[in-house]
Amino acid sequence: MLSRATLLILALSGPATAGETVAFFGITFLDSSLQTAELGQDPAEIARIAMLEDLVRTRFTAEGYEFADLEPVATERDRIVNPAKCYGCDTRMATKLGADYSLVGEVQKVSNLILTMNLQMRSAETGDMVKGRVVDIRSNTDESWRRGMSYILDNTFFKEEEE
Repeated sequence: MLSRATLLILALSGPATAGETVAFFGITFLDSSLQTAELGQDPAEIARIAMLEDLVRTRFTAEGYEFADLEPVATERDRIVNPAKCYGCDTRMATKLGADYSLVGEVQKVSNLILTMNLQMRSAETGDMVKGRVVDIRSNTDESWRRGMSYILDNTFFKEEEE
């Protein structure tokens, strides 16, 4: 995972612009918590991943981005456990799809109290990070997850420029 300082610098770097195409490979859930080890997977967390993906799609669409159809790379995508950590496979697939950017995210659950989420946009052409941010959230609820992703979107991806 990139350091927060690196992500902050990248968040302030060259902007992506609306009207471009994004290959969104979803949000991966990484769960190393004792709760899940002891009690099994919580279906609410899987529903929250879907909620975050919908939030990302809705916001990017509202900002004028188009989403690439992932069907042409479905076989390749299905072989990948985590597109955020696949040594550039996300940008290679985005290039095959004719997209301008790849977009991937992760939520890592350490416990019901401590979770981390990130969203990264990379240039399909160069593989360079265009925008990205990591946030820590406290509490494992729909509201905390939504607030965490909204913070990333509002303060990194769609932050209004200061005049």
